[in-house]
Amino acid sequence: MPTRTSRIVGVLGLLALAGPLAACGSESEAAAPLSNVSGSSADSHPEWKNYTFTIGDNGGDGSQELAKITGVFDNAPYKVKFARFTYGPPLVQAAASGDIDLGSVGDVPPITGAAKEYGFKVVAVNRSLRPDQANENIIVPKGSTLKTLADLKGKKLAVPQGSSAHGLALNALKSVGLGPKDVKLVFLDPAAGATAFNTGKVDAWSIWNPQSAIAVKNGARILAKGLPPIDQTSSYYVASEKSLNDKTKRAALTDVLKRLAHEFAWAVKHEDKYAEAISKEEGIPLADAKASLETFENRVTPVEKSDIAAEQKLADAFLEAGQITKTVDVASITDNLLPAGYDSSKLEAGS
Repeated sequence: MPTRTSRIVGVLGLLALAGPLAACGSESEAAAPLSNVSGSSADSHPEWKNYTFTIGDNGGDGSQELAKITGVFDNAPYKVKFARFTYGPPLVQAAASGDIDLGSVGDVPPITGAAKEYGFKVVAVNRSLRPDQANENIIVPKGSTLKTLADLKGKKLAVPQGSSAHGLALNALKSVGLGPKDVKLVFLDPAAGATAFNTGKVDAWSIWNPQSAIAVKNGARILAKGLPPIDQTSSYYVASEKSLNDKTKRAALTDVLKRLAHEFAWAVKHEDKYAEAISKEEGIPLADAKASLETFENRVTPVEKSDIAAEQKLADAFLEAGQITKTVDVASITDNLLPAGYDSSKLEAGS
């Protein structure tokens, strides 16, 4: 297991999201709609008061701002803080090392993390409420002569290595009989990918929203949408194996996950606030946040057999393409925190 390092891109506030936050916050925070959300009380679990959980925020998903708006952790008998990551692979590595306790990533980071034998587990699923809306795409610049995926042969395709967009790229190429050796995969993190795409240093870019939506708004064209059968529309919660193996801490972590599910269920029904949260965390105009909002809206559920099968198929594809060097058994890295049948879309928005 790797040692603890400064892999966390930045901890955005060591805020204890407990009662004092609502007391000293703005008027909107004082009226936090989920401040009394049903959860485990300090009286029921006095041992939880010693815990501080770090939640990995993958690229500005709105979770930290929504926690402030909703007050969902106000009455929690533990403290939470948030750590920002630009994309999934570093978040999985941080979960393995214990730098974070819980975080959501795309479909590929658990696979590449497992191939490196990191100590983490997949504990829940974020399922898109609009599975016909692609959260990521392969795009080409305005004026590009590339018309089909087959046209990518011999071209430069930017992709964040080990990310869900990496999986989209591999499966999209495979769907037209191409492999990694037929194109020039340029592994760049999202910020560097944006620069390369906007300056013409690459011919195409496999990337998620809001980056994809913003690029399309500015004239880029979608070459392939990140939809089945070449891509999943689900993402996955991963957790520290160390936390999961501690029975008391595991129970508290389950409470953390349920509260996160509550805040996102509330956000889906209050889209203006959701867009504001994403705009602030991503540092993008509110209009751009609203344009890609539908692809952010999910429901949290346990991992099902179909999810394991989909992830296993993707893991096998990565091995076949030489993008990982070790066979990954997805079932062995799955450890559900939520009870069977749990579905955050069934939660009441204000409870």
